[in-house]
Amino acid sequence: MLERNILKLAENVYWAGVKDWNRRLFDALIPLPKGTSYNAYLVIGETGKALIDTVNPGFENELIEKIRSLANPEDLDYVVMNHAEPDHAGAIPQIMKIAQKAKLVASNRGAEMAQIYYHVPLERIKVVADNDTISLGGKTLRFIEAPMLHWPETIFTYLEEDGILFPCDFLGAHLASGVYSDEVEDYLVHAQRYWGEIMMPFRAMAQKALEKIASLNIRVIAPSHGPIHRKPELILNAYKRWSAGETRPKAVIAYVSMWNSTDAMVKQMAETLASEGVELAFHNLAITDVGDLARDLVDSKAIILGAPTVLGGAHPLAVYATYLFKALRPPTKYAVILSSYGWSGGAAKQIQELLSGFKIEVVDALEINGPPTEETMRQIVELGKSLAQKIKEEA
Repeated sequence: MLERNILKLAENVYWAGVKDWNRRLFDALIPLPKGTSYNAYLVIGETGKALIDTVNPGFENELIEKIRSLANPEDLDYVVMNHAEPDHAGAIPQIMKIAQKAKLVASNRGAEMAQIYYHVPLERIKVVADNDTISLGGKTLRFIEAPMLHWPETIFTYLEEDGILFPCDFLGAHLASGVYSDEVEDYLVHAQRYWGEIMMPFRAMAQKALEKIASLNIRVIAPSHGPIHRKPELILNAYKRWSAGETRPKAVIAYVSMWNSTDAMVKQMAETLASEGVELAFHNLAITDVGDLARDLVDSKAIILGAPTVLGGAHPLAVYATYLFKALRPPTKYAVILSSYGWSGGAAKQIQELLSGFKIEVVDALEINGPPTEETMRQIVELGKSLAQKIKEEA
């Protein structure tokens, strides 16, 4: 039930967050084509009240007014900080100033961050560890340590009586629209993009967290970004696949071209792979959305990096893409490098050096002087067939 922009999840459990329809960039890195939301939740028990997470700076007043429509903010007993990043914890100073008796609930690492970032005095912090509980009277909050999802202090909160899991950034999506995920037609597309941008580097920790919550009777998942999951299996099954590193017979082509030589090379590779039944995700780095690139890396078996040489090294956009690829740690198993140069080579060598230490097989690095010849195209066709065979063998 959604009334006055407040959603009732269960008896005396409410979404009181805000939707940021106009935000288009996160961390000066992640594009937000559909905006985002900062989800905060109010739980009212017989003997206590708790606010789970807050909102991004600039939306404090909206949050406070929503709380006020349900209960007196001064009467809050607890403010749960699942995660210290400002988009979830930014309103803590204002809330703690209003709710003078409230305790901030956080992990041990979270308590340190709350003092540093939000100047919450230690005597107003209640530190919780794995499986600690707080009773609000008929509403029991259980805390689950979930480090590195995606900061070291992260915890999940589980409301036992109603079977609601509040996992903060985990299991979320950057979307301003939609109330429930099963009502958003392309929800998993957005969720996969979000996973690729934020959670993919922490696949091992994600698997551990999924194991921890597997025994819980989860009826609703209420993340801190995007729609709420009233059908938890939708997102849980996807996260199981992604955290396990499951891939498809798919290749990502990420390239930049200055005078069309590299462009011609990667297009020949694309045609060859497509003719061999390999699914393709094509990204021109000069214009692509890096969020879309991250999404496609989540389940791709191979990547083709195309880059011309600029001043003895790879084009800066290709360097950026290679660095991003390595930082995101996708489950990609194979790489091919295609490069052309005018008066001096070096792009292929630099990309190979950037990939060093990453568990990926560089199938080949083809670097040519000038535009591709018929012989070059023949080599690319043969390389494409070889790569397609590896992709399909592992599928």
